[in-house]
Amino acid sequence: MFWADKIAASTQGDSVVNDSKTPSGRVHVGSLRGVIVHDTIYRALKRAQKPVRFLYGIDDYDALDGIPAYLDSNRFQEYLGQPLCNVPSPGDGASDYAKYYSGEFFEVFEELGVRPEIYYLRDLYRQGRLNSYIDTFLQKAHLVREAYKQVSGAERAENWYPFHPICENCGKIATTVVSDYNGKEVFYTCKPDAMSYVKGCGHSGWVSPFDGKGKLPWKVEWVAKWDLLGVTIELAGKDHSQKGGSRDVANAIYRKVFDKRPPFHSPYEFILVGGTKMSSSKGVGASAREVANLLPPELLRFLMLRTQPKTAINFSPNYETITRLFRDYDTAIEKYQRAANNKDLIETWASSLKELEITEAQISHQAYQQYLNTPELTQEQNHDKAEISLYKLTDEKLGDLTESLGLEIDLHAGVSSEMIETEAYYHSQSHPELSPEENHDKAEICLRKRRRNHHLELINEELQKRSSETQLGKDLLALLYSQLDEQIQPYHPFDFSTLISLLQVPHLDIEAEVHKRSQQPLTELDQQVVRERIEVAQKWLDDYADPEEKLILYVDEIPESVAALDEQQRQYLGELATRLEALSEWDGETLQTEIFTTTKQLELPPKLAFPAVYHSFLGKERGPKAGNLLSYLERPFVVQRLRDVAQG
Repeated sequence: MFWADKIAASTQGDSVVNDSKTPSGRVHVGSLRGVIVHDTIYRALKRAQKPVRFLYGIDDYDALDGIPAYLDSNRFQEYLGQPLCNVPSPGDGASDYAKYYSGEFFEVFEELGVRPEIYYLRDLYRQGRLNSYIDTFLQKAHLVREAYKQVSGAERAENWYPFHPICENCGKIATTVVSDYNGKEVFYTCKPDAMSYVKGCGHSGWVSPFDGKGKLPWKVEWVAKWDLLGVTIELAGKDHSQKGGSRDVANAIYRKVFDKRPPFHSPYEFILVGGTKMSSSKGVGASAREVANLLPPELLRFLMLRTQPKTAINFSPNYETITRLFRDYDTAIEKYQRAANNKDLIETWASSLKELEITEAQISHQAYQQYLNTPELTQEQNHDKAEISLYKLTDEKLGDLTESLGLEIDLHAGVSSEMIETEAYYHSQSHPELSPEENHDKAEICLRKRRRNHHLELINEELQKRSSETQLGKDLLALLYSQLDEQIQPYHPFDFSTLISLLQVPHLDIEAEVHKRSQQPLTELDQQVVRERIEVAQKWLDDYADPEEKLILYVDEIPESVAALDEQQRQYLGELATRLEALSEWDGETLQTEIFTTTKQLELPPKLAFPAVYHSFLGKERGPKAGNLLSYLERPFVVQRLRDVAQG
């Protein structure tokens, strides 16, 4: 069972799935993992026809704790430590910093088919919806302190209270510390040394904690959101899910203060870039917007879902990662297509199997027809002959069915004349009152029924086996949940790495080349997918490909690097030119086979042969699959180039 379906199966009653994000900068692609994980749980619950809501919160009352490298630090320096919703927007189209970056993130949500109910923490605080929780936590601050100490070992002073007012003097929320509460107001100090990244102004005084005048520490705030919103499912990243970490602390606070069971939780791993965890505030990793601009939405969802949530994804938009992602997706599509075809066949086979059933009504009808031809026979005799006749008539259909299933069954085994005579003899011993012909018919019916039951048993076993193969396994459920509308549309894949190579061949009509190379006529959907992938491949070449990943073909001149080839390599190229000129087919696989065959013929190691080919066309030792590379080019050009290099 797929991991999301397991979670869905374990729920009882109404479910509320929640996720949230602090919009501290451009949201990196790693943050999408939590989004897709929670969206998939939501979809799994809907698929199981269970009542569910999906909420997504923007923690915009969190403080600006760093200035991303892509922003003007001088402009935003004065806002460090202030709530993100109070920081000016870095660009047009948004009222503030939090709305600017969360808005970009929500655009990606829409493209990925993620449509949660969105809420902002500023609204929950300013509308007073968290007032009762603020009062409860301040009244029971001792329980919160106990939870911190017992779970994480963090000591809190006896006069520490779980609240951060917005400083009335400097507007900071990160540097304020509360030391008293009288039931209506808190006493706070904006401490200069409270944070390492910004200094408090030193102001102190009494202020109301309600109606947006401040915020709860985020672990405590987490608990308040759970209770206010009725959250039943919320997963968290590995960093928050360590033993004694943030999630454990929040769970303990919820139990101590509210005596309630925390929402279902399971940790999920990071998306790494070059082995490093991504960070929005530090500007580490490709942004969600950038990756969504590169990858089709189904592929981006598939990137998140093809790996179990508890396994890290090391993502970098290099050639190997991108081409493998498309290849894995296409493999899943092909597997789904086979399963869908099998399902259609199984339905056809099951219908055919039903036609093989011999009912009493059929026998009676056939017996009546038999009686019209042989009225001298008794009713029972006509009944027996009718039943034998029906078995014989359906044997042909049985043969067609077993043949289409690939089962090797001898339809005549077990009902030979000798076996019928033997069975009739034993039958006559217990039924001496019957005539030899009647015992013969009874024996034949017995043998045919026994044989038919055996054949049907074999067929049913095969159908059950085929049916299990049509069930959506974990990989195909990952594919299903990757679709925007949860409908898989099969297509005939065209290799993405080949598209990258074709785009770099000069003067090539790439769509015409794709049509020529496809193994079957392209449907409208096939063509749509190809055009979409051509755009992706071109964008990858323009924005992400390293120089060594690009294919630079030397069309008008021979690369200088061929000067380093030795006599053996040149002889190989000359022989290869002759062999390629004589080929009847000019496709990648045929060419690849011929390249290998020639190396064996001349006893030249591949480690010397293939670099000779690549140097002749690319001016470097490595490149795409050699057979494919040559297939992109015209035969006369390839043959002449190989001969020119061979002759030095």
